Amino acid sequence: MGDRLKGDLDSAPSLHMRMLQKVVGSRASESLLYSYKRSFNGFVAKLTGEEKDKIVGTEGVVSVFPNEKMKLHTTRSWDFMDFPQEVKRSAYESDIIIGMLDSGIWPESESFNDKGYGPPPSKWKGSCQSSKNFTCNNKIIGAKYYYTEGSIPPQEVDSPRDVDGHGTHTASTAAGHLVSGASLLGLGLGTARGGVPSARIAVYKVCWGDGSCLSADILAAFDDAIADGVDIISLSVGASFPLNYFEDSIAIGAFHSMKNGILTSNSAGNEGPDPESITNFSPWSLSVAASTIDRKFVTMVQLGNNMSYQGISINTFELKDQCPMVYGGNAPNSGFDGNTSRFCTSGSLNKTLVNGTIVLCDHLTDGETAFNAGAIGTIMNDDEGRTDGFSFPLPASYLGFEDGSAVYHYINSTRKPTATIKKSIETKDKLAPYIASFSSRGPNPITSDILKPDLAAPGVNIVAAWSQATTVTGIEGDKRVVPYNIISGTSMSCPHATGAAAYVKSLNYGWSPAAIKSALMTTGNAHPMNSVTNPDAEFAYGAGHLDPSKATKPGLVYDAGELDYVKFLCGQGYSTKSLQLVTGDNSSCSAANNGTVWDLNYPTFAIYSQTEHPLTRVFHRTVTNVGSTVSTYKAIVAAPAGLTILVNPSILTFKSLGQKQSFVVTITTKAHKNLLSGSLVWDDGVYKVRSPIVSF
Repeated sequence: MGDRLKGDLDSAPSLHMRMLQKVVGSRASESLLYSYKRSFNGFVAKLTGEEKDKIVGTEGVVSVFPNEKMKLHTTRSWDFMDFPQEVKRSAYESDIIIGMLDSGIWPESESFNDKGYGPPPSKWKGSCQSSKNFTCNNKIIGAKYYYTEGSIPPQEVDSPRDVDGHGTHTASTAAGHLVSGASLLGLGLGTARGGVPSARIAVYKVCWGDGSCLSADILAAFDDAIADGVDIISLSVGASFPLNYFEDSIAIGAFHSMKNGILTSNSAGNEGPDPESITNFSPWSLSVAASTIDRKFVTMVQLGNNMSYQGISINTFELKDQCPMVYGGNAPNSGFDGNTSRFCTSGSLNKTLVNGTIVLCDHLTDGETAFNAGAIGTIMNDDEGRTDGFSFPLPASYLGFEDGSAVYHYINSTRKPTATIKKSIETKDKLAPYIASFSSRGPNPITSDILKPDLAAPGVNIVAAWSQATTVTGIEGDKRVVPYNIISGTSMSCPHATGAAAYVKSLNYGWSPAAIKSALMTTGNAHPMNSVTNPDAEFAYGAGHLDPSKATKPGLVYDAGELDYVKFLCGQGYSTKSLQLVTGDNSSCSAANNGTVWDLNYPTFAIYSQTEHPLTRVFHRTVTNVGSTVSTYKAIVAAPAGLTILVNPSILTFKSLGQKQSFVVTITTKAHKNLLSGSLVWDDGVYKVRSPIVSF
């Protein structure tokens, strides 16, 4: 259980112990797992239901919530965003520290070579939990690990070392050193690099090989990262379903990082394309959707009748000869029927019938069932129209529904059906960028009038460093141990945004988390995100596609700080007790600090308007000049039919850097059922500061 308490942080551990002693007696020392004492006040303890109820009523306790399990949610990607290695770099980049809260790191990877690095910057206060199998260096300057569930999983190691691969992949995407000739067994060949190759990395291992990322561990890592002196926090982890701000350890941790001048970059989630599926959406953090790049991997399937079909997968194998085929529905294992085995679910395939064949499955699987049944290949009939490739432990390709149906009819039209599966090849995706089907969508499930996700970044078929304690797929029997792997997910888009945020900070070190976030959002490229490939519009990609080069000089920024978010929370109807659960201090709600959601100084505008009558909302905003010393901006409004947008004043004049100017946007929307998309652009002839406007 995690509790947030009032009180002096310096005396927190003893206070926590005394409170526990009153409830559990002599078991207090063994019950207490964590005492958060550096960045926020709370503790984690093992309690029975009765003990939990007792502590809820104790004076000073704001709330108690369970230790939930969260889940883990590039040779071409940076160049695709017009962000080459040769862009302007700051000497301060090597002083930027990125805190990676993930599954650890593989320190021997060439992406983390510290050749040419000096010692860590003097602001660094962290440490390295080194062991016989793990040491830090001047690139990986700190590493810690956290686990509150007793013994660590059997496939794991008791250190910050990554045995899963996920943490190594995300860390190298954000801040990996330049490595030429990187590929997955020849696929995706190029130079792997992070967004800020010279930056330092601090590792906080909160996710383990069994897939668990415990909220208590995440809060402990936030506590340490803030105190250690990181500049940006990256967290490609999220809940399985949306949580309220005061029930979400990630939102709480991100609030405290914001209070300390640290932006938290979060993955949006992989539950798309369902609406309201986004799970990281707090307004003080950056929520990142996953987009495609202009490279995709296709895998050809050739049948014995000489018909060929182009499928999708990351296939490093090649079956050169024609092999016998079987339909999963015709090969049920004992205890299963064909209606189950056709989906190739766990244990459903008969080894005698499947062994040595290519098996056709009526569903996208991980290939493990076919592999364990002795299949030498698998073809999957995928009706979701995916464009992101997966790796499998055997030759594999997934086809669209029409082509998959053709393969099915071929199998049932000949006595000895055969096929072969080719090694994947790279092709150009001319429609890119567009949002991947798996990427979680808005609208914001808790605060509808704040647009989420915030922006989109590459998250499909990303090449990055990998742990050599595992294999390409991590499936038992897969023998491919590789230094670089290709995977997809919002877990991959998040570190792209992290690296971009670190890059912006390296050139604008004094900027607040909100200013950095605003710069990334208002310079996002919305033009390629057309309605054909992105029918969910801003609910899929937010303010647009990440453009790191432009974000360093956005012209104007929408800044915000702790008080602004407190006003927002109070205006949302949170009680003082609930507010303190997020803030961890003595903040309280009153008439003086009760603000509306429409007045939070956010870089986007959203109206939830599910009514039968016209609705008007008034938004108050303030922008800070970070562009030209003297400038005049004009408001350019794009309003679709059904929206009336007025900006007052429509001209903003600045006479110095850092000067602030306020304006009011009044939006009236007619009754409608669909998403309406507009925009406001502040244009001075040099900078274009764009904010999307949505009504739904």
